[in-house]
Amino acid sequence: MSESNKNGYLLLSRTDEWYQQLSHEELQQLLAANKAWVGQLIAAGRARPGVALARSGATVFGGNKSVVVDGPYAESKEAIGGTLVLDVATLEEAIAIAQACPSLRYDYSAIEIRPISNECPLEACMRAREQQLATA
Repeated sequence: MSESNKNGYLLLSRTDEWYQQLSHEELQQLLAANKAWVGQLIAAGRARPGVALARSGATVFGGNKSVVVDGPYAESKEAIGGTLVLDVATLEEAIAIAQACPSLRYDYSAIEIRPISNECPLEACMRAREQQLATA
């Protein structure tokens, strides 16, 4: 499972706003714990500040005509709450860090871990096709 990634890993905080059910005191404690967890990772050089994602925005579609809708699909705006970039080399390190997130104490919380790639999926597709054509 060890996969070295010089670009690091992106943690995506997945949420269906489960935290809305917490009491004021529980929410305060969780927020303080999460801020301390992120602060320790940044201070140790294992993470860079992430970003919180607003629930509003726009989605632009391609095709024959450009279509813009008022925001992200409900599934994505409810599923992704924010990000944190980890400066670690292996998936195992990223998993260990994610497992320490205070929010994971709650049943409905989840963190998705994605390797950061230095290649756009379109570029990877083109490279693969060019290799196929070269060997055909």
